[in-house]
Amino acid sequence: MELSIVINDIKTGKSYAKKLNETESANFFHKKIRDKLDGGKFGFKGYEFEIRGGSDKSGFPMRFDFDSSVRKKALLSEGPGVKISRKGMRKRKTIRGNTISEDIAQVNLKVLKPGEKSLDSIFGKEEAAPKTDEKPKEEPKKEEKPVEKPKKEVKKEPEKKLETPKKEKKEEVKEEKKEEPKPEEKAVEEKK
Repeated sequence: MELSIVINDIKTGKSYAKKLNETESANFFHKKIRDKLDGGKFGFKGYEFEIRGGSDKSGFPMRFDFDSSVRKKALLSEGPGVKISRKGMRKRKTIRGNTISEDIAQVNLKVLKPGEKSLDSIFGKEEAAPKTDEKPKEEPKKEEKPVEKPKKEVKKEPEKKLETPKKEKKEEVKEEKKEEPKPEEKAVEEKK
């Protein structure tokens, strides 16, 4: 069975992925999370790695605190594979144990000790340095056409209609209310 490894180089912050054949992936079986591995066994001479996690062929994550290689539905309150939104909340999630078996599809590794070659050169992602002998080619400048600004449209205001009788009625009602004295004022006037 093929195993995919993801190597995280903490010094550069980059990650690299590689698929291993059956003989190389046999070095991982029965290893647990946080175990240390020699990279020379699977093509990384001089490197030392630490297993940090992984997932099985269905995508379920491995948990460091679950000693087994089987898949199980566990009631979780924290850690990988679960997101808790409020205090005291627990969720039942399917997880995989911390031991690598044939059902594991991906293993995450962290570089503990770098080897002779950099990971960029091993994976062929090393950037070529620009040659100093050649002059950089200048790109021909493109002529920019002047951008025509759209003409501003003059908006005509709609003609206002004559005053509507509704407004006049409202004004009359307001005037009537102002003329009537308040009940408190009536009581004061009667006492006089």
